[in-house]
This record gives sequence, C-alpha cells and structure tokens, in this order.
Amino acid sequence: MRPLSYPLEQLMEIKKNRFDQAVKILEEKKAILEKAYEKLYDLTEDKNQVEAHRVAKLSQLRNSLDEGTTTDKIQQMQYYLKTVAEKLLEKEKKVVAQQQVVDQSQKQVDLATDELFQRKKDLEKLELHKKEWEKELKYWTEQKDAAEQDEQGSATYSLRKKEAEMRKKRREQS
Repeated sequence: MRPLSYPLEQLMEIKKNRFDQAVKILEEKKAILEKAYEKLYDLTEDKNQVEAHRVAKLSQLRNSLDEGTTTDKIQQMQYYLKTVAEKLLEKEKKVVAQQQVVDQSQKQVDLATDELFQRKKDLEKLELHKKEWEKELKYWTEQKDAAEQDEQGSATYSLRKKEAEMRKKRREQS
C-alpha cells in the first residue's frame, strides 16, 4: 500500500512560488528605491553647489558695491545673479521631483513588504495544516493497524481454541 500524499500539495507549491515571487519583487523595489535615493543625493549636492555659488556671487556683488565699482559691472553681476537664481530654481525643482519619485518608490517597497508578509502567512497556514493532516493521518493509521492486529489476534485465538478442542475430541475418541 502506497503512502497517502498531502491533498493540498499543489496548492502548497503555488503558495511557495507566489512567496518566492514576492521576495524577488521586494528585492527589485528596494533596488529601485536605492537608486532613487542615490539620484536624490546627487541632485541635492548639485543644488547645494549652485546655492553656494549664488551666495558667493552675492557677497562679491556686495563687496563691489562697497568698493564703488562701475554701473556696467554691477548690472553685469546682477544679470549673472539672475541666471544663477534661475539655475538654482531649476535644480530645486529637480530635487522636489526626485523626492516625489523617492516617496513613490518607498510606497512601492511598503506595498511589496505587505504583500510578502501576506504570502508568508498564507504559506505558514498551509504548512500548519499539513502538519495537522500528517498527525491525523498517523493517528488513523495507528488506529487501523491496532484494529487489524486485534482482528488478527482474535482470529489466531479462535483458530487455536478450535485446534485445542479438536485435539481434545481426538484424545477422547482414542
């Protein structure tokens, strides 16, 4: 007699595959988040450099005004400061946009993490069910074996009793 196989084995395989897939998706989402953070860091560094450059040019303009320089030079410096301010504004917009990308990536990682935990919980429930099923199967198998042994013992006892009676009759007849 071949041993019984777990009736939900295919379902367990499907749940295991879904769990493995959820692990891969989470790893991919984490990698995307890491790249988004790196890009945000780079863009923030660029913005900070432009801002530092703007501050340096502002102090240079103030120093030039204190020293009393020509109007043409002052106008040229002011025009350059407007260009730097526009560049700074552009860099700030890029940083804000990248921060939104980072936030969206973080949400995706959170969702993937929740999905992973749900898949793990489903798999664990099925594994617990399998253990309970195996315990129950073992119990019923032992009960069946015990019943067969009792039946076999009763049959052997009856057979020996009949043999003893037959011998007793033969002795009396002889």
